[in-house]
Amino acid sequence: MKNQMFKTDRNYASTTLRIVLGVIIFSHGAQSMLGWFGGYGLKATLQFLTTAMSLPMAVAFSVIAIQFFGSLMLVAGAGTRIAALGIFGIFVGMASYHFQFGLHMNWAGSKGGEGFEYHLLVMGMCLAVFILGGGALSLDRKIAAKLS
Repeated sequence: MKNQMFKTDRNYASTTLRIVLGVIIFSHGAQSMLGWFGGYGLKATLQFLTTAMSLPMAVAFSVIAIQFFGSLMLVAGAGTRIAALGIFGIFVGMASYHFQFGLHMNWAGSKGGEGFEYHLLVMGMCLAVFILGGGALSLDRKIAAKLS
């Protein structure tokens, strides 16, 4: 059973999905956790999530930790399915907030917020990676081999 969590094949399509998803989510996780890429850092992000978004502190910290550490797991291909599932869950919550603004992003600045198209794309990528596994060049392949 535990081998199934890490089992994957030499699929380069899932490798590409995993790495691209990991890099993009890392940029957001690093904004929240470290203040990189124009982000506000851990303290300010926690304050925003707990006050403006009314999330409990434990949930707010989990969101940041999953984005940051889950993205690193995806890039390395270690615990790929676990990371994809965690990121999927975060983006379900984010999409539900952005649903009020419609599907499309707010390119013209005419809406009160951004649509949920980006969130939908990330959720689709997460589902694909969850189903396919880490693919070629993943640590999951080595872990699965040792568990066999």
